Amino acid sequence: MKIGFCGCGNMGSAILGGLIESKIVVEDDIFIYEPNDDNIEKIHNSYGQVNFLKSNIDVVDKSEIIFIAVKPYMYKTILEDIKDKLNKEKIVITIAPGISIKEVKNIIENKAKVVRTMPNTPALVRMGMTAVSFDELIEDSEKLDVISLLESFGEVEVINEGLMDHIPAVSGSSPAYVYIMIEAMADGAVKAGIPRDKAYKFAAQSVMGAAKMVIETGKHPGELKDAVCSPGGTTIKSVAKLEEKGFRSAIIEAMKECYM
Repeated sequence: MKIGFCGCGNMGSAILGGLIESKIVVEDDIFIYEPNDDNIEKIHNSYGQVNFLKSNIDVVDKSEIIFIAVKPYMYKTILEDIKDKLNKEKIVITIAPGISIKEVKNIIENKAKVVRTMPNTPALVRMGMTAVSFDELIEDSEKLDVISLLESFGEVEVINEGLMDHIPAVSGSSPAYVYIMIEAMADGAVKAGIPRDKAYKFAAQSVMGAAKMVIETGKHPGELKDAVCSPGGTTIKSVAKLEEKGFRSAIIEAMKECYM
C-alpha cells in the first residue's frame, strides 16, 4: 500500500507517525509534498527516511491512497492541481471540516474514490478520535484498508456523512473545551496551595481516567457521576455548584456554536 500526503503539518504528521509506528506502511512506501522546510526537518527528525517529492502531482502519481492534509481554504486549489493524475483506482482522503464528498468529487471530476474523515489533535499522541464516511464506490476491502490506517493513531467510527458536520463539536473541537477545564481545575488547586506542575498532572490524569471509565465500563456518565457523589459529601456540593453556574448548558451552547 503506497500512501501519499499532500501537505504534512501537525495533523498530517500525526497520521504519518501512526502509520510508521504501527508498521502498517514502511517508510519507503510513503510519499510527501510539504512546502514548509521546518515541517520537513521535523518529519525527518521524527520519522526517518520517508520520500519527499517536488509537488503534489508527483505524490499522487506515486500513491494509491492520498491524504489531503492541508487547511480547508487550500483544498480547491490542490484538488484542481492533482485531478488529472487521479483515476478510479486511487482513494483521496480528506481531513478538513465542512468539505463534503460530493464537493470533492465535483472538483476532481469524479476521477477517484473519496473518503471523508474528521480526526482530532489527540492523534498526535495516538489517542485520536476519527469519524469516517465513505464514497458509495468504495469497496468493502478498501474500507477495511482505510480504517486500519486511521486506527493507527486512535479510535475510528464510521458514520453517515449527513452527521459529519456535527462531529467537530463533539470530538474535533472538544479537546479545547477539556483543556480549559483542566486549566481551571489546576488553577483551583494552585489557589489551594498545590504546586502548578502537580496540579496539572492531577487534573489531566483525572480527566483521562474518567474518560476511560466511560469507555471501558459502558456505564452511563450519570451513573458514574452518582457513584462518586456521597450523600451530603463534598463532590455533590461541587456538582451542585457546577449546575448553578451553568456548566452543563455552557458546554451544550458551545457545541451549538461549533456546528458547521
